[in-house]
Amino acid sequence: MEEQKTRIVGPYADVLMDRWFKRTFGWAPAKRLMTLLLGELIPERKIIDLSFGPQEHINPIDEGKDARVDVECTDQDGSRFVVEMQLARQNDFYNRAVFNSTFAVQKQLAVGSSIFAFPPVYFIGIMNFSFHKGDQVLYRYNIQEIESHELMTDCLQYLFLELPNCTKAMTPEASVLDNFCYVLRNISGLKERPEGLQGEIFDLLFKSADLSTFASNEKAKYFEDMHTKEDIERMIAYARQEGRMEGKAEGMEKVAKTMLAKGVDVETISEYTGLAVETINSLK
Repeated sequence: MEEQKTRIVGPYADVLMDRWFKRTFGWAPAKRLMTLLLGELIPERKIIDLSFGPQEHINPIDEGKDARVDVECTDQDGSRFVVEMQLARQNDFYNRAVFNSTFAVQKQLAVGSSIFAFPPVYFIGIMNFSFHKGDQVLYRYNIQEIESHELMTDCLQYLFLELPNCTKAMTPEASVLDNFCYVLRNISGLKERPEGLQGEIFDLLFKSADLSTFASNEKAKYFEDMHTKEDIERMIAYARQEGRMEGKAEGMEKVAKTMLAKGVDVETISEYTGLAVETINSLK
């Protein structure tokens, strides 16, 4: 255990890792933090309360693909929020967002209902990579008429936080979201909380990530996950160095095969390589 502890740079956990992202944002003790984050992302909604729902959804179509999300919650008015954290770049991440959001849409109407008026569904993608250049961290999409931009419906919206674009963080021009993105990306490397990060949303985020508050079994699992993460990162770096991976799926698949042989679970491999779960399963 002591050897593993030396890998931790500071007193805070890496909350971008799957298990610890869900611990930070996806359960009852995280309700206030998630409420504050949604308030920054969707300020027009007045969210008072949240309840957390299941993360796995069964496709009603025989042999259809099921969906598994990181966090799903519902506010006091019935609006649903589907939150996904993606570490590795996935060029089809937008398509994945559309697919996963449809399960939340389906749950908005009871069987036999003939009235298609229901609270909106928001898909929120938190991305540790960028599709856009520049310093804009939040991108919002809805369904509009192509030429006039007339809104067809507000019942389905997509929001994406591009964490690497937080170049204004910790400056006078920074927004709360700029600084929030900065903390998400860098908290595990911080030795102390920067003075400029004030407010309840940062109080709760740093408190949740404070390793000194983790139960002993949580700490042990966290160090194990960190060890796995470092293994994967070393293998990916080696594949790049060998020229087998730059822009090629074959390199990622090689990494995935090696991690499968080491007993790493499919979801973790998918999180770090960006490969679909189905692709990884086919490599077994």
